[in-house]
Amino acid sequence: MKTALLSLALLASTAPIPISDRVPELKVEALCKATSETDKAMGLALAQSVADCMRDETAAQQQLGTVWSTTRATVRDACEGEASSGGMQSYVDLLTCIQMTDSASALSPAPPLRGASKNRNKQ
Repeated sequence: MKTALLSLALLASTAPIPISDRVPELKVEALCKATSETDKAMGLALAQSVADCMRDETAAQQQLGTVWSTTRATVRDACEGEASSGGMQSYVDLLTCIQMTDSASALSPAPPLRGASKNRNKQ
């Protein structure tokens, strides 16, 4: 009885980590196999092997671990959807999406363009 209560107390004391606060688990093996087969079928001189693709995906997954918690939830959700579209999942695509979105939002707003608009002088 004491052991059960102690176990219950320990479980209650640890705050659960919401799923969205962790890098999602993607199944990248299918993508790497398909990419390698496509590269070979096309006769590419620098065809990517499954091992090279998996190494790239693992490196991207590790980089995501460092930026995931500081990325806005809306960006994470949108990029996760993009990285999983078409039935293939990719950490490289997920990382690239986050990096591009962060870069775009870091840019200062562009000044309004005046140009030669035909409506510029109308009041």
